[in-house]
Amino acid sequence: MTLSDEEIRKIITPLLFSGAKMLDKHCPKCGSPLFELNGRVFCPVCEHREKQRKAELKGIEQILMEKLKMLANSLPDDVEELEKHLRVIEKIIEILERYKKLEGRE
Repeated sequence: MTLSDEEIRKIITPLLFSGAKMLDKHCPKCGSPLFELNGRVFCPVCEHREKQRKAELKGIEQILMEKLKMLANSLPDDVEELEKHLRVIEKIIEILERYKKLEGRE
C-alpha cells in the first residue's frame, strides 16, 4: 500500500504537535523519517500501515465469524449436505486460525 504525500503529512503533522521529535534517521522499510516520543523511536508510516492492516484483518475475521454462525445455525438433515456444510465450516475455522497467526494471537 502506497501512501500519498498528503496522507503522510496527515500522519506526521499531529506527531510534531504532540511533541514528538523527528529524527535525522529514516525507516529502513519505507524510507520515512523516524520519530521519538517518550523515549520510543518509531516509524509513524509503518505503524499507520500496521494499524490499517489489523483493521482490515479484523473486518475479514468478523465476516468469517458471521458466516460460521450462519452455517452452524442452518445445519441440514441430509447427510451429504451436512458433510458439505461441515467441510465449509472446517475451512472457515482454518482461515480464522491463519488470521489469528497473522495478528500474533495464536
